[in-house]
Amino acid sequence: DAALCQDVCITEDVLQPLLKASSTSSLNDALQNLIEISKTDAGRSDLTSKEILPMVLQLVQSLIHSFTPQPLLLSLRLLRNLCAGEVVNQDSFIEHNGVEALLAIVDGIECDDSGIAIIRAALQVLANVSLAGKSHQHAVWNQFFPKTFLKIARIRRRETCDPLSMIIYTCSDGRIELFNRLCESSGLTIIAEMTRTASEVGYGEDWLKLLLSRICLEECHFVEFFNMLSPDPATENSGNAEKGDIHFTSGQAFLLCTVSEILNERLKEIQICSDFAFHVLDIFETATKVVDFDTRGQSGLPTGHALIDVLGYSLIIIRDICAQGSSLAAESEQGSEDIVFSFVSRGLLDLLLSLLRQLELPSSIRKTMKPDDMQGVTSERRKVCPYKGFRRDIVAVIGNCAYMRKQIQDEIRQKDGVFLLLQQCVLDEDNPFLREWGIWCARNLLNGNQENQQLVASLEMQGTVDVPELAQLGLRVEVDPSTRRAKLVNIS
Repeated sequence: DAALCQDVCITEDVLQPLLKASSTSSLNDALQNLIEISKTDAGRSDLTSKEILPMVLQLVQSLIHSFTPQPLLLSLRLLRNLCAGEVVNQDSFIEHNGVEALLAIVDGIECDDSGIAIIRAALQVLANVSLAGKSHQHAVWNQFFPKTFLKIARIRRRETCDPLSMIIYTCSDGRIELFNRLCESSGLTIIAEMTRTASEVGYGEDWLKLLLSRICLEECHFVEFFNMLSPDPATENSGNAEKGDIHFTSGQAFLLCTVSEILNERLKEIQICSDFAFHVLDIFETATKVVDFDTRGQSGLPTGHALIDVLGYSLIIIRDICAQGSSLAAESEQGSEDIVFSFVSRGLLDLLLSLLRQLELPSSIRKTMKPDDMQGVTSERRKVCPYKGFRRDIVAVIGNCAYMRKQIQDEIRQKDGVFLLLQQCVLDEDNPFLREWGIWCARNLLNGNQENQQLVASLEMQGTVDVPELAQLGLRVEVDPSTRRAKLVNIS
């Protein structure tokens, strides 16, 4: 320790207060002891009264150019604890140029394992300081945005991505001027790099998720942000075209996965903007054109395959948008304002029914078919589900679209989709809960629609379909004695 103090010019007026407060005789022991003391409110309060934080900051400034890993890391961890909810220390940190000192450390350090630990500790200090309020947040933001934030965002490590996400969210939340800067190109570039990092290593805390919710859903910057995560044209040809790497990236798949989680969790809170909805539909349509429908998926989402995950999560987002639209349709007679009708006018229903027709029949139907029946089915190659649940998700979207919308119910019938959808009320090995979603879809097709009910009753009487699940919908087939025509009767 004596050699260290001499090498890095640690003066006695800095060293002695630390040794005295910790009741130790060496710098490393003093720092470790003070870290333990500062973990409690009482301990922090005692150290605050002894004005330890300015001493630690002077120590850090002495260590900046030497980058001696162990004492520097311990010093930062002590600063982190001292600034945890202690206003006097948070103010003192700003007053004694703590932000500038940490900026010099992060800008100058190598991003190896020891450097990552130091950067993480520095970010944790800044996170605690930024919780103190507006002036502290501006002090951190003005020094670190955008250059140093971008450097940290490009480190593909969860240890740095999580605290960085917390700092950026804390500083920009409720600060319109800072959030507007975040939504400019330089700011979105930082978030894009953080998203790429999270797509590779994951995230342990929800700060990035909160940022993506605000940027992509609440403020409607999704289109621009999604495009920022596109494949680099310069490296496009190096991707594996067979796996769809040149079409979508893992960052884009991760973004859609995260947005789908947010939307599912906050379905009744978030007002979907049309730009977001239509762009997701465009993404889904593009994915259907390039995905390999000849290879059966072996797992549900996420599959680890960017193209398939983009296909699946965009479909799930459409499902939830239609579910939100269904909720709105139930509360309002202004059906023309419903985004579901805009989806259908853009070809969503045609696309989904086409995909469903091209897929092989559900496994439970295939197993009951006789060899003679199978000949017609196998004469042309059918598509298979690229992930487990793809058929179910298609049925779920159609079911949500049909909910309380007679115009769409009629359109499905006119497109010969009723029989096709009744075939989905079965078990399928590749589609968990297909039967439940199929019944939901059938119920929505028939509810309040006499023409569809009549069609199903006729099919049932002819033996064309056998749908025992009709009873679960509160319906059964009866023959009207006056007309001798089959009809569905509500028995619930």
